[in-house]
This record gives sequence, C-alpha cells and structure tokens, in this order.
Amino acid sequence: MNIKSQPKDQERRDFIKKSTLVGAGVAAATMASTSAIADMSGATVAKPSQKGYQLTQHVLDYYKSADI
Repeated sequence: MNIKSQPKDQERRDFIKKSTLVGAGVAAATMASTSAIADMSGATVAKPSQKGYQLTQHVLDYYKSADI
C-alpha cells in the first residue's frame, strides 16, 4: 500500500464504523417506538353493532338537502 492512501483508507473505515453505529441506533429507536405504539393498540374502540349502510341523521339531512 501507498503511504498516501493509508489515511484515506482509515477515514473510510471510520466512516463505515460510524454509519453502522448510527444505523443500529436508528433501528433501535424505530423498534422502541413501534413497540410503544403496539402497546397502545390494545385499547378497545367502540365499534358499531350494525355493519354496512347506516341511515344516520347527517345522511338524512343530505337527502333532504339534495331533494332525493
């Protein structure tokens, strides 16, 4: 190896090491935030008992205004 290329090679190696550490940190942060969201999804949400088309007041108001 040439003496002039050694500092550049070392810079490249340092860059790769640092980018690997940053990537691992980003992955850890993503996994931590995903698990926090997953824990919140266990909450129950009120679901309508009727499925499909529902004739609600705002639908009736629309029909009245549209003159259908």
